[in-house]
Amino acid sequence: MFFYGDWFINPDFYVHLQIKMKNVRRFLNFILLLLVCMAVQSQEVTLSSGGKKSRPKVALVLGGGGAKGAAEVGVLKYIEQSGVPIDMVVGTSIGSIVGGLYAVGYRSAELDSMFRQQDWLKMGMGSLMGDSIVRVLRGMADEYGEVDFDCLPIPFRCVAVDMKSMKEVVLRQGDLSQAMRASMAIPLVFKPVKIGDMRLVDGGVLNNLPVDVAKDMGADIVIAVDLTVNKHVDSTPLFRPDLKKYRQNVEAADIYINPHLKGYGAHSFNKIGEMILIGEEAGKKALKDLKKLKKKLK
Repeated sequence: MFFYGDWFINPDFYVHLQIKMKNVRRFLNFILLLLVCMAVQSQEVTLSSGGKKSRPKVALVLGGGGAKGAAEVGVLKYIEQSGVPIDMVVGTSIGSIVGGLYAVGYRSAELDSMFRQQDWLKMGMGSLMGDSIVRVLRGMADEYGEVDFDCLPIPFRCVAVDMKSMKEVVLRQGDLSQAMRASMAIPLVFKPVKIGDMRLVDGGVLNNLPVDVAKDMGADIVIAVDLTVNKHVDSTPLFRPDLKKYRQNVEAADIYINPHLKGYGAHSFNKIGEMILIGEEAGKKALKDLKKLKKKLK
């Protein structure tokens, strides 16, 4: 025991109190998210009933590419600088990690620090189960457990593939950390994630730039960041995505950003800083178009 004023406090009681307070915070966050969802749904009903027309909805689509996802962080810096509002985020593989964290409130500066500070090699080695990555994600999005992804600060979707049916799966609710982990479960590298009857692996197997998913969410304008080098010429045949869908998604993007990542690969975690700078260069080149979009949305 220890003293607090005239009180004797049992350390076990203090630990239990901390746990209860954490649960209270989770409950309050859940209530807040529920209220946000109700407000959004109410607004949508008002608009569909003849209210004031809203501006076009903008989606950010982040493609897969392993370590090359660092470039997406660099691009985000210029998207933020442009002032273009992001109404929804869709990601595949590493794009689901960057996108999911962006959807819950992390911005480019914080993501930059996260990418630079993580020991990616250590997380990957001995991490066939993917447990270390889940711990990192849970640590960064601790208050979000089971949730409707439309209720996040920015609505979010991520893409995975069910190994049983070999069909694309769009994750829109559930455990956010688990969903992000499933979307980046690279075959033969990470253990598949079991959700319900599905065994999910990396969404890049079938849809590495899911612009179509953003359109299905109701996006009017899509900003897509594609990490692909040589338009999938460099893809492993066994895991080559649907090239027809990929090309359609590239064409459907309103602002298409493809950082020049030749010479970098999915495992280039020792070159994170370089790839962030390459992303910044690509974002800077797109800034003129982004600012035009910003003006269009006024």
